[in-house]
Order: sequence, then structure tokens, then C-alpha cells
Amino acid sequence: MQQKLEWLNIGELQDLMTSGELSSTELVQHCLTRISTFDRQGPSLNSVLELNPEALLIAGALDRERQLQGPRSKLHGIPVLVKDNINTGDMMHTSGGSLALANSYASEDAHIVTLLRQAGAVILGKANMTEWANFMTNGMPGGYSSRGGQVLNPYSPGQFSVGGSSSGSGVAVAAGLVPIAVGTETSGSILSPATSNSVVGIKPTVGLVSRTGIIPISFSQDTAGPLAKTVTDAALLLNALAGGDVRDVATGSASGHIPEDYCAFLDCEALQGARLGILQTAFERIDEDRKAVYQQAFEACRQAGATVIEGLELPSKETKLDANVLVYEFKPALNNYLRTVTAENAAHSLADVIAYNMRNPHATLKYGQVLLLESEATSGTLCEPEYIEARQRDLWATTTAGIDQLIKEHQLTALLMPGNYGAGYPARAGYPSVCVPAGYTEKGQPCGLTFTATAYQEGLLIGLAYSYEQATKARVLPILE
Repeated sequence: MQQKLEWLNIGELQDLMTSGELSSTELVQHCLTRISTFDRQGPSLNSVLELNPEALLIAGALDRERQLQGPRSKLHGIPVLVKDNINTGDMMHTSGGSLALANSYASEDAHIVTLLRQAGAVILGKANMTEWANFMTNGMPGGYSSRGGQVLNPYSPGQFSVGGSSSGSGVAVAAGLVPIAVGTETSGSILSPATSNSVVGIKPTVGLVSRTGIIPISFSQDTAGPLAKTVTDAALLLNALAGGDVRDVATGSASGHIPEDYCAFLDCEALQGARLGILQTAFERIDEDRKAVYQQAFEACRQAGATVIEGLELPSKETKLDANVLVYEFKPALNNYLRTVTAENAAHSLADVIAYNMRNPHATLKYGQVLLLESEATSGTLCEPEYIEARQRDLWATTTAGIDQLIKEHQLTALLMPGNYGAGYPARAGYPSVCVPAGYTEKGQPCGLTFTATAYQEGLLIGLAYSYEQATKARVLPILE
């Protein structure tokens, strides 16, 4: 086979499998070879934490099923990595990157893993991540975990940031180790690795995708979402992930908001006539090299027919947003999850995790555990007035007096943001965002352009991102040696 399988999209892979030129077994084996060559040798990207020992057997069964019955969906036989905070009820661990959970096995699949299996996807393994989804301490590099070590960026290993915390998922897709991957986000954790590694990331509306069986940070902000090489592949993966779950009350709000097929929104002309607003504050920490890339991206949107309005501010910009919401929510959320882990596991509460780390400081506390300690110091009941007031203030400042008002005031189709800068606003609001490769600095550092709108506007954002992707063809493949 002459084609480089690692750079083909899902549609192209499905065409090859339909014609009999490729099997899922061969595709999985190809991914395993790529992981051996580039993740464990060569640049040693370290994006894959654990492989599914049954992946080839699953692929073989799906190949036979295709022959007898045809494919279940566009994901039939497609390998997918899931982040290491997502439960798989098989022979793989689920650790959140922490040595304290290194021996933890989930008793059953997360709901989204069940949906992936039902769609015919092959769960290839677990992706490395920033430990505890980057809610362990201050100053921990994106992509570092005590269990998995440091993930590296395929565009310049050791030089460019990989982002966090779904860094392993983003890097594995960027490097062609796997066609698609699932990450999670509380605030920027899908958008950050998407922009850092030049892939597409979709951070869905909170409630569009089930949270059941995922190691949590926050009741109010957590969601899982796709990472893929193209907007089309990300939309196909979102088709499989989105849906109700009786065990997750948040998904009840999504009823009636999930289309039959997100690919129906893939429109090359979506930017034509769109009004896009740029948040000025999102650019304050960006260096001049990246600003130049984004100015070119804005001009590309204009050339595609969009009106781009620069220099906007949220009406609530003077309102102080409070990171302590996560500090309060983490303890009860994590304790509830840890009640479900296997009895032989080292930790069954946040207090147990802290104690384990203190007993093994050389292995686990390279960067400390400040946030774990701060969260443990809360009551765990969410009764503190400071928490209630902060959560109400965050919601008001990012929805009613924030994104909603700005979009209405300027009659915007969506907001534009550079990469994950400004991600905290839609994160607190629970609103969706889509990040698409925008270009590269003179040094080759990837930059992503993020489209954001109000709740359950994923289809709109997918259309805008696809239109930009097709107009610019900005993504350049990494050179791996």
C-alpha cells in the first residue's frame, strides 16, 4: 500500500476498508508500529501511556463483522485513544496520570467509551496527560504526569509547549500515531493541545457529552470532546460522543439540541456573511510572532466573506472571575469518583491521594500539590458562601452579562479567540468552542484559531471552522525522525 495511512482522514480510511485494500487489523498494527517508532523511540513523544492488549483482537472481530453485516458507522474499525482520566472497563488502568492511581482499574466503561464501542471504534489505548487534568499544583508543565512523564510536541520536541491537559491525545493525533482521540476539558484542556499541536479540537457544551466514568475536576465545567486532524473527522467523532445518559443529569439539558449528523454543518461557505468578534483581552499575553499569524488568520476570514470586528470587550470585563470555584468543586467530585475504584487501589479519597504523594515525594511531588491541599481544606459540601457567590458571579459575568450580551449587542455569529487564550469565559459559561489550525510562527510554532458561541451551537462552530480550514489549508504535517 503506497498511501501513508497516518495522514489519511477517516473517510479515506473507510474507503480503503470498504474496497478491501485495508483492514482494521492492518490499521491498528500500523498505529502500533508508529507508536513504537516515534512515541517510544526516535523523538520519544511519550503521548501514549498504555495500550489495549486486546486491540488487534477487537479489530479482527470488527473486520469479520464488516464482511458479514457491513460497518456500524463511519468509525467502524477506526482506532481511537482516550485520555487516561476516562474509564475503560477492560485490562487497562485509569489513573489520571497519577501514581496514586497507577493500579486502579475501572469496573466498567465510561458512558462515552460504551458509545465508541457501539459505533465500532477500536479503543487503542490511554493517552498521557497533565496529572489530575492540571489541577494538582501551580507551575506544572502541560503534559507532565508522575505516572507517564513528559509529553513532547511533534513540531519541535522539547522546544514548543504541548499544552494541557489533553496533551497526549493532541500529540498522538498530530503525529499520526492514531486517527482520532478523546480529550477532556474544564478550562482550555482540549483547546490548548489543539492549538499547540496543530489539530482540531471541539470543546462541547457542558451536558452534550456524558461525564459518567471520567475522573472529574468540576461539576459545572467538565466535558469530554474530540481531537482530530480535520474538522470533518472531529465532527464524526462528536457524532459518536454526543447523547443522553441517565446517570448524568447534565445531559438532560441537551435533549432536542443534538442533530442527527454534525457533518451536515460542514459548509465551505459558512464564513460568507458571518460576523465575528475578537476579544481584545485574549491577546494581551501573546507575543508578536503569534500575533502576526492571527492577523493573517483574521484577514483569511475576511477574504472568505466574514466581517471581523476587532477590539471588543465583554460587558462584564471588570467583574473578577474566581478560580476558587474549581477548588471547592474538586474535592466532592473526586471523592465521589474514587468511591468506585477497585478496593486494592492506593487512594479512595482526595485525602488518600495527598497522603500517598507525601509518602512518595520524590516520585510524585516534583512540582508540589498546592491545589490538592487547597481543595482538601474545603468542607466538601459546597455550602461555603464564597463558593456559592463565586459560581453565581462567574455564570452572570460569562453568560448574561458576558458572551450572550456581546453577541447580541454586536449581532455576532461567533467570537474569535487565539488558541486557548480567553478559554476561561466559555468554560465558566459551559459554552462550546472549536479550535482549528491557523498557521505557524517563523520558528514553526503552531497556532490555532478558536470559534466560540452560546450553548449547543456546535453545528454553527463546526461550519465556521470547516469554512476556515478549507479556505486556508493551514495545517502542515510535522516532520518526525
